[in-house]
Amino acid sequence: MSAIGSGSTDHVVRSQHIVSLDDQSRDWELVLRESHHRMKNTLTLLGASVRRDFSRAGTRDMSGAVDRFERRIVAFGRLYQLLSDSDDMSAVSVEAFFENLCEAISGAVLEPAGIRCEAAVESGTLPASQCHRLALMLTELVTNAAKHAFPNKSGALIRIEIANRDGDWLCTVADNGIGATGPLQGTGSRILEGLARSIHARLQGEAGQGGTRVTIVMPAAA
Repeated sequence: MSAIGSGSTDHVVRSQHIVSLDDQSRDWELVLRESHHRMKNTLTLLGASVRRDFSRAGTRDMSGAVDRFERRIVAFGRLYQLLSDSDDMSAVSVEAFFENLCEAISGAVLEPAGIRCEAAVESGTLPASQCHRLALMLTELVTNAAKHAFPNKSGALIRIEIANRDGDWLCTVADNGIGATGPLQGTGSRILEGLARSIHARLQGEAGQGGTRVTIVMPAAA
């Protein structure tokens, strides 16, 4: 009896270990897909920036156009560093991490498009893996808003808010654009939903004449 019981327990342990490895593999694949998707969008934005700046500059302001393009590449590099190297610490400061992220997003994506960025981030700590995935989600939402919410960019504004309320972290991206029918579409939507599931979060969205507002609701103890 004892031998059978021991073997059964060992099988359960091995099964749980296999499930855990499968979960880790799926999570890693999800992050890789988001990284590839983000790189594709980045190259699209950089390409549009090159065409716009250099066509306007002509030969008179070529040096200025090159300088602007170089600054934007540096800003994208800073953004990718924040999105990729946060897993080497067990916990990070929410305020410090996301304020740096918002500055990087603004410099890389929003300022070149003439979009203002406001950010309000409360203090606290979170595991680095959760901060990393929230950062990927916020970057996806902000980039999507920058691409689609402002056909007329006059007075364009994106506001990022991160707060701890009643045991949940609420991470909100709100714009004053045309009002979307949903947070995202296509590949971006599937990746966003997968990242939300990986940290036990849910998405809440609303849109109207005043713009679009999407909130990631994540349990603080996820």
